[in-house]
Amino acid sequence: MHGNEITTTVAARYNAPVIEEFRANGGLVGGAFAGHALLLLNSTGARTGRNHVTPLSYLEENGEYLVFASKAGADIHPDWYFNLRANPDARIEVGAEVLDVRAGELIGVQRDVRFAQLTGLYPYFAEYQAKTERVFPVLALTPTG
Repeated sequence: MHGNEITTTVAARYNAPVIEEFRANGGLVGGAFAGHALLLLNSTGARTGRNHVTPLSYLEENGEYLVFASKAGADIHPDWYFNLRANPDARIEVGAEVLDVRAGELIGVQRDVRFAQLTGLYPYFAEYQAKTERVFPVLALTPTG
C-alpha cells in the first residue's frame, strides 16, 4: 500500500462503527460525535467510481447542508472532497432521511462566514485550521429532489 491508500484504510476502519451506529439509531451517535450535527455522505470515487460513505459534521442553512474539508488539519484535502469535485451529484443521509444532492464549493466571503459559524459551534475546527496553511474548502450540498 502507498501513503494515501493507508490513510484511506485507517479512515474506513475508524468510520465503519460510526456509520453503523448512525444507521442503527436514526442518525444519532455517541462518542466523539455525540451532540454533533452529523450526516453520511455517499460519494462516487474520483478514481475508482466506487461508492464511499463518510460521516461529516455539517451546518444546515436555507435547506442546504454545508460540509467542511478539514481532514483534522492534514496538509491535503480529504478524499471525499476530490470525489465531489469529480462527481458533484451525491447522496446524503441526515437522521433517517436520504437525500440526493449536488455539491458546490463556496468561495471568498461566503466561505469565510460559514467557516466562522462552524468554529463558533465546534472550536476544534479552528485548531485543525491552525495546524496547516491549507484553507479548508466549504461545500454546499443542495438537495436536488
